[in-house]
Amino acid sequence: MQYHHKEIEAKWQKYWAENKTFKAENHSTKPKYYVLDMFPYPSGAGLHVGHPLGYIASDIFSRFKRLKGFNVLHPMGYDSFGLPAEQYAIQTGQHPAITTAVNIEGGTDKQGNKIEGYERQLKKIGLAYDWDREIRTSDPSYYKWTQWIFIQLFNSYYDNDLNQARSIDELINVFEQIGNAKVNASCDEDTPTFSAEEWNQFSEKQQQEILLKYRLTFLAEAEVNWCAALGTVLANDEVVNGVSERGGYPVVRKKMTQWMMRITAFADRLLTGLDKIDWPTPIKDAQTNWIGKSKGASIQFDVQNSDAKIEVFTTRPDTVFGVSYVTLAPEHPLVEKIVTEDRREAVTAYVEQTSKRSERERMADVSKITGEFTGAYAIHPFTGQEVPIWIGDYVLSGYGTGAVMAVPAGDERDYKFAKHFDLPIIHIFKDKDLSEAAFVEKEGFELQNSDVLKGLGYQEATDKIIALLEEKGIGKGKVNFRLRDAVFSRQRYWGEPVPAYYKDGVPYMISAAHLPLVLPEVDEYLPTETGEPPLGRAKKWAWDTSKNEVVSNDLIDNETVFPLELNTMPGWAGSSWYFLRYMDPNNYDQFASKEALDYWKEVDLYMGGSEHATGHLLYARFWQKFLFDRGWAPTDEFAQKLINQGMILGMSAFAHRINGTNQFVSANLKDQYETTPIHVDVSLLVDGDELDTEKFKAWREDFADAEFILEEDGRFMTSREVEKMSKSKYNVVNPDDICEQYGADTLRLYEMFLGPIEQAKPWNTQGLSGVSGFLKKLWRLYHSGEGETFFLSDEEATKEEMKVLHQTIKKVDEDIHNFSFNTSVSNFMIAVNELTKLNCNKRAVLEPLAVLISPYAPHIAEELWEAAGHKESIATAEFPEFDAKWLVEDAKEYPVSFNGKMRFKLELPMDLTKEQIQEAVMSDERTIKQLNGKTPKNIIIVPGKIINIVG
Repeated sequence: MQYHHKEIEAKWQKYWAENKTFKAENHSTKPKYYVLDMFPYPSGAGLHVGHPLGYIASDIFSRFKRLKGFNVLHPMGYDSFGLPAEQYAIQTGQHPAITTAVNIEGGTDKQGNKIEGYERQLKKIGLAYDWDREIRTSDPSYYKWTQWIFIQLFNSYYDNDLNQARSIDELINVFEQIGNAKVNASCDEDTPTFSAEEWNQFSEKQQQEILLKYRLTFLAEAEVNWCAALGTVLANDEVVNGVSERGGYPVVRKKMTQWMMRITAFADRLLTGLDKIDWPTPIKDAQTNWIGKSKGASIQFDVQNSDAKIEVFTTRPDTVFGVSYVTLAPEHPLVEKIVTEDRREAVTAYVEQTSKRSERERMADVSKITGEFTGAYAIHPFTGQEVPIWIGDYVLSGYGTGAVMAVPAGDERDYKFAKHFDLPIIHIFKDKDLSEAAFVEKEGFELQNSDVLKGLGYQEATDKIIALLEEKGIGKGKVNFRLRDAVFSRQRYWGEPVPAYYKDGVPYMISAAHLPLVLPEVDEYLPTETGEPPLGRAKKWAWDTSKNEVVSNDLIDNETVFPLELNTMPGWAGSSWYFLRYMDPNNYDQFASKEALDYWKEVDLYMGGSEHATGHLLYARFWQKFLFDRGWAPTDEFAQKLINQGMILGMSAFAHRINGTNQFVSANLKDQYETTPIHVDVSLLVDGDELDTEKFKAWREDFADAEFILEEDGRFMTSREVEKMSKSKYNVVNPDDICEQYGADTLRLYEMFLGPIEQAKPWNTQGLSGVSGFLKKLWRLYHSGEGETFFLSDEEATKEEMKVLHQTIKKVDEDIHNFSFNTSVSNFMIAVNELTKLNCNKRAVLEPLAVLISPYAPHIAEELWEAAGHKESIATAEFPEFDAKWLVEDAKEYPVSFNGKMRFKLELPMDLTKEQIQEAVMSDERTIKQLNGKTPKNIIIVPGKIINIVG
């Protein structure tokens, strides 16, 4: 009986769907386990074989936990808001909701492109998801609750004394009673101090403007990455080398009024919380560095002939007497105010030039030294001396105060800047050589040229100068964080509408009872002619506070009808809490019930890419801590264990075009010419590296008249190179093609077999045949009956057969717990080979073996399980128990040596005493022959190890 993977896989995928085999219950006597994949953005390109790597690994683990008796939640959904769908909508005029649905469900788009559909592709791989819990972030029933969380953030503040988020109503009550002088809360730096009497006399607008300075989501003018071509603000991780990651469009730094999230209030908890979770060290390090906690002092410098003051934060206040200049970030708000007229043109040009570089690019570029003198001077707070004020792009507005007190003697960047612009270097470190570099150590030095700090070391000088700063009222000791408040506005259409309307220029929230605020229809998805976001095109986008509904813009009277917010939320909004919605996805009245939240609590295993380290993974931790503080989430960390799967790399193919021609030369001959490599679609290759030249000519119009210099045997060979698998590199392999030719079980096993889950590994389609052959061999093991029919014997298994089984049970259990899926696959191959040699057909061995392999190759396992007479899915079986007795050796094959030289081997029971072993070896005919009548001088016996006869 042949193994027909197509019929078998279709049969069981249908069975799982109809029987809801993997449906999770929110109430169970079993222990719970929550396995989650980072949900995908559904692009029209669909899946390539690199995408399912993490999905297959998490699927194996979730199936394994079911077999171990757990109630497993393993859901899937789609991060379906975002810029790609909007860009496609702009190009085609098709609503993003339509293209998003087609990308998920499959079909044909407006351009006539056949789209496979993510969901169909995922189901074809046999992933054990509870599809009843599917969510899409662009579904109003989902983003209703994203908007609800936004409103709760708006209606909350951060109490620094209690170290938690609290209701804004509590703060208002404090203001009414005693004002804000004694309030210790996270707020804007320019928040005024007021009494209760003053608060109560403020107008409604004034009160709301003050509350905005405390709210956890608030409006503020911020430096943002503005991409004019995309018409939106981009997050730092969406900008690469000064251009947008998507499309490669220019990005500039620009000040705009934006919705912000006060993530900085949670900075210390986000840092200390990393100690409580089992996440990869590189992820923790990335978040630690991004948060950037540092201790030091803030110091105030007056500006000469001005009321302006420059506040700097420094981790080295002990070096304050080494300050020879002050450097501001080019975008610092004081630059425009203090620059002298003779320096204005140069400074303005430099500021504009810097705006085209991202913060990441500026931080990374340590070799290039640029800057401009503002013409202004600061006054040293202790010496009273004039200190020139410069601007330089090595100072970032997003870190500290956007200003640094430059100490060339003690900081490498300050030193290089001073050397480049011939600025003074004050030697404050006794007996240290500053001729080639700054002295940056915090120990092993004594200060000189430092007034009251002369002769002191780092700690003593730091303590003394901070005390002096606070005594003089010109600074204080301070803990600083590199982390900045997160920009939460996007000037685009395809995102969650912000549930805010504007009354007298101040934002108010729509009541949660009237959510969701649904995206309006617009005629185009581009910004308006006056530069407003796409929602500015909506004709019906105003809020009627008397009717609590969206009405026509024509009705705006600023009395009962007000304009709605035109910005939408960023891509990370919906992904910052989706793991909670999966716990209770169909709840209309709450984002999830308390019962469901208390039952599932948190994600036990989270699988996804490391590229989200300082984006999604940080924002999600922030939202979780907020929801925990306000009593809406049961834990303050959302995922206990995180695994970052590696990348499957593609094997790209290149045809080498002779420069200046449309002539291509075979790879083995390319060194004879000056050529440029051109990516070739790997589907055009035959027999490995050979290019089908006729298909190549038909592939692209510009290659239609291509000519080819062939090998002597008439073939045209491409060169190959391992790269990231990408549609743009034409090295993508469609998993559907693999499932069609080899089967989903082959794909699953092969992806795990490639190597450790965390490592990157190259894809090689030729390796599939070996895994396919293994599955056929497994199939034959169960079909040893007459005419290759299915047959299991109820005879007792031999010791050798049971040994193979229990070795496999032990190894697979250990491997899955250690996420060493590749070694499990190797062990399955070894086990099947050994059982085949033993002609094993015993039910006692082959039934447990099917259960062991079912997490990896579920379709074939289900078929074999059913053939063995079981009525229920193999997913409901129990994982076989390991019994160590089958691995205990009851006999030992001893090497028998004479005067240290091994002459023969003798198998003896392991439980024999030393005397019994000696009796057995001395009575053996081979011993008698070796001794030839002689009496040995000594007989050395170590039970279980050696026998040596001497003399």
